[in-house]
Amino acid sequence: MTQDTFFVDRSGAQPASAALWPAIVIPKEALDQEVERLASLPRPANGRRRSLIVHPANKVTHGLAPAIEVALDVLLPGERTVPYRQNSTQVNFVIRGEGHSVVGGKRFAAKLYDVWNTPSMHTYWHGNDGQDLFVRLTYSNAALLDMMNVHYVEENPPAVEAVRHEEMSEEDKKRRLSPFGTFKLNDGGAYLMPYETLINPPAVESKALHWPWQEVRKELMKLEALGKDYVGRRLYLLYNPMTGRTNGCTPSFFATMTIRPPGIVDRPHRHSSAAINYYFHGTGRSTVEGKVLHWKAGDLMLSAPGWAVHNHASDDGDYVHELTVQDQPLHIAMESLLWQESLKLPMAVLGQQEGFGTNKMAG
Repeated sequence: MTQDTFFVDRSGAQPASAALWPAIVIPKEALDQEVERLASLPRPANGRRRSLIVHPANKVTHGLAPAIEVALDVLLPGERTVPYRQNSTQVNFVIRGEGHSVVGGKRFAAKLYDVWNTPSMHTYWHGNDGQDLFVRLTYSNAALLDMMNVHYVEENPPAVEAVRHEEMSEEDKKRRLSPFGTFKLNDGGAYLMPYETLINPPAVESKALHWPWQEVRKELMKLEALGKDYVGRRLYLLYNPMTGRTNGCTPSFFATMTIRPPGIVDRPHRHSSAAINYYFHGTGRSTVEGKVLHWKAGDLMLSAPGWAVHNHASDDGDYVHELTVQDQPLHIAMESLLWQESLKLPMAVLGQQEGFGTNKMAG
């Protein structure tokens, strides 16, 4: 293509299969080594000791999956970062030490394996209150926004005031508002919406929420009672109600906490959402597109590249605990979430079609 060529001829082209990224395990030893390297650096001016964990196949962004950026963040005792805000959202997860985070004016005491979210454009910072390093994994949709060239990040942002709506007289309202509103165009269900509503959609409050591990763990232990006959996965979604039908922790990601009893083998399945697992107790293996990868506590894994057939199994002897982050809510919103819970069943477009069931009624 020359510089002034705008067209790519695809006449008669056949659909191409996606080139799947391979599943990878970032071992605990590699993460620990990077933590110590970051801790040995002089304190940066912004207080942010950070490394991005990038998939070797990623040639476009800094994501571990195409739409999921994962950062390793380290603070020494007594350190804190400067305030930030950005239009990406985050899932925060403590893997060592303890500290605190302030998100949108709300302070969280952050302990080992706690999870909390950071909504878009909420000013936030983190601090280390303990005697050990404070280490977090930060999952963000920054990779997607970077690819779209719309990722907005501010360091030390100014104080933000609420948007003030100007007072309007009745005459101004008549002049500035469409008299027709939103209305049905035809019997097929198509509507027309005026500009005033387009630029002022209904607002949903987005809050910073905290899921303390010790509280979540108590509920997870109850799932052991489901027994080996249960065919679903023993997990809870860390649910943020503002995400509604898309079942998210943030509008882009879900985060789930899973307990796997010893010797449990999941059914092979696949989905178009990517999945990243952090294992913090126990050992096991995952089979992804026929390749077996072993993992242990402290390992981070891209366990399900989009649409790869995969399943997981816990070893005999001990329970497995894991945090899984997927970009499922983003796919539900885009109507692109293909899911095949069993390879013997047809796929479904979750969020548009009826999904799948287990052998237990939903609560």
